[in-house]
Formats: sequence, structure tokens, C-alpha cells
Amino acid sequence: MAAASVKQALGDLNKDAFVTLLSKLIGESKFVQNNPPELIPEEDRIVRHVLDVLRPFSTATGGGPLVINHVAYKPNRGNLIVEYPGTQPGKILSFVGMHMDVVTAIPSEWDFDPFTLSIDGDKLRGRGTTDCLGHVALVTELMRRLGETKPQLKSTVVAVFIASEENSSIPGVGVDALVKDQLLDKLKQGPLFWIDTADKQPCIGTGGMIPWKLHVSGKLFHSGLAHKAINPLELAMEALKEIQSRFYRDFPPHQSEKVYGFATPSTMKPTQWSYPGGGINQIPAECTVCGDVSVADVMKKLQEYVEDLNANIEKLDSRGPVSKYVLPDENLRGRLTISFDEAMSGVACNLDSRGFHVLCKATEEVVGHVKPYSITGSLPLIRELQEEGFDVQTSGYGLMATYHAKNEYCLLSDMCQGYGVFVSIISQLED
Repeated sequence: MAAASVKQALGDLNKDAFVTLLSKLIGESKFVQNNPPELIPEEDRIVRHVLDVLRPFSTATGGGPLVINHVAYKPNRGNLIVEYPGTQPGKILSFVGMHMDVVTAIPSEWDFDPFTLSIDGDKLRGRGTTDCLGHVALVTELMRRLGETKPQLKSTVVAVFIASEENSSIPGVGVDALVKDQLLDKLKQGPLFWIDTADKQPCIGTGGMIPWKLHVSGKLFHSGLAHKAINPLELAMEALKEIQSRFYRDFPPHQSEKVYGFATPSTMKPTQWSYPGGGINQIPAECTVCGDVSVADVMKKLQEYVEDLNANIEKLDSRGPVSKYVLPDENLRGRLTISFDEAMSGVACNLDSRGFHVLCKATEEVVGHVKPYSITGSLPLIRELQEEGFDVQTSGYGLMATYHAKNEYCLLSDMCQGYGVFVSIISQLED
């Protein structure tokens, strides 16, 4: 089918239908918050609304060509695979990653009810509007339009709405299980567009992330007799400063960062600090600093830093005349121990693939400019798909500024452009 005919058939986003569906989805967002064990989402609440829109145009009812497969691995936690069949075997494209769970929201901290869609001009407000129920509604409308107008496409178009993206502590629920069961294998034959980023531009890279814990042992004592203590808080601050200095010396910015448009280089930073508690006049015996580092294969190097600091702990800068990390008379030395949690790998999209070029052209055509970017946040599900042989490209039409934030919203105008990008992708891949 000619590209112009595809665009004419699919037209523009039906705003009223989109907002009506999104209102129903946001109305379920309270029940799809993902933070186990307290909050386990029931994604089938979202599935039901999507099915209400798409089933009338499906083979299940005889009303249309859409082939729908509802796949659940846990009760009330389904995924939905929707296929619009093309005429040419092996020619396929897919929109994947529109997840039906959301991060938590505390209503008392918001300026409006997070679990009810509210409209303020162009703003569509509520938990999930940007991440990712807005995309669920958007791709549902795309598939509805395909089922309704029945354009004669060469390409099969597949949409995969997934469960359990926001929290992976309960495995085997979402896209990981679909891949394991080979239900997505045929999507490897064409570009896969992961629709769960933001700001209307191709996101071509993400950072890896390794969580670390630095445990610091000192000696507890009365703070009025600080010379008899080894202060683990001071030791942690000085040791971490030295570790960070060595890290940035050994891992300078990579030459490809500019090519991929990363906003920051790889970083190693603290994000949490804890200690066992005690009185204000007590120097504690220990503390723990936690954080993350966005470089793969760095654990061995960090371990070497810590071992060297332990061997030379008396050489670290101290804090004042009685601050010390060694008590020779008591044969005591402060000590550092570093440990790591499971690493998440970063992603570099294939900039030579047809999918990337089609996405860029569609973005420039609809949005008016194209500027691919990368983020140092982690999207482990995308990396896993890449490793399985999928050509993954990513984009999204919410707002990065409201991602996982209080007072989340998206813009209806951005979602309209997102629909236009999808239509352009489909039409280009007909050639």
C-alpha cells in the first residue's frame, strides 16, 4: 500500500476517543501501582479497558482482522499481544513496552488526585499519563484505527502491552516471560519500537547501573572524648571522596558519549546513608553508605581502591586535631568493606538499522526536528531484548520532567504527534 494511502487511512489521533480511554485507565491507576509486597498491580484492570476498545475489531468477534492474545502468568496480571496481519510473510514491525503498571503516588503530596484524570488546557494529569498508561491508550487507538479501516498493508503490525515493568522483584510476569516462551520471536524479523521514554525524540542509549554498599567500621565512644573513638562517619566521607577521585581518574568520559548524546558521563555517587542510631553525644561504631555506579566491569577496580585504602587508612585526610582512623594503643583500625548488588547493563541502539532511520525521519516529519539523546538511567528490559536478537529502538511522548514525579502529566498535543510518528513509521516501512 502506498505511503500516502496509509496516512490517509489512519488519519490523525481521535482525541475524544483517546481521552475517554485514558480517563478509564487513570481511574484504575491506584490498583496498578507496583511496589511489592505492599502493592502488587492488577494489570488485567487495564487489559479489560483495552479489550473493550479492540475486541469489536477482532477475529474473536468476527468484527475485524485484529488477532488478540491475552497471556497471563499470574492471576490478574496479564499481557496483551495484538496483531494486525499484513500481506507479505516475514515483513513485520512492532510497538512494545507500553506497560500497564505504574509507580506509587501519595495523594496528599499531589496538587490534584493522582488516580483520576484531570484536564488543564493541553495537560492531561494523573499517575501514568506520561509513564506509561498514556502510551497504552495511544497505541490502543492506533490498533483500533487499523482494525477499523483495514488498510492493505504489506507489514504485519504488532502491539505488545506488558505487565510488571516498574518493579522486577516478582519475575516471570511480563515481557521476560513472553520472550522466554518465544511468543515474541517473530518480532525479530523487523524493527521493534519500545514506547516508554519521553520528550518525543529517539532515545538511543541508556546507562548501566551497579548498586554498591560501603560499610565503614570504627569505634563507638562518647563524643566528648573523640580522641578515644574512630569516627566511621568521618572515615566514610574521606574514603568516599578518595574513591570517587580515583574513579573519575580511571574512567574518564568515553569518546562515544557525544555520538549518543549522553547528558552526563559515567558517575559514581552516594545516594543513601545509614547508621545504627544512638545519642547525639555518641560517635557510632559503624555506618553504611549506598549508591550506584554507571560503568560496567568496574567492581574489580572499586574493590582494589578499598583494599588499598584499608592498607593505608592512616594516610587519609582527617577532620581536626583528634580525628583519627587508627588507635595504636588499642590495636584498632577503621575498616572499609564494599559489596555490590545485581548489575543492570546499559543499552546502545543500532544507529545503522532501518528502524532507527525510519524513526528519525518520522520524528523530523511530525515533530519538526530530530535530536536523538541518551540517558544514564537504566532500562534493563530493553537490553535483555537486544541480547535476544531484537532490533530495539525507543521513543516516547510523555514528559521527562514528570516521569515518576509528583503531579505527573502529559500533553495531548504531544500524544497527537506520537500518533503521527507511528503512522509515518508504518507508511515508510511499506516501501
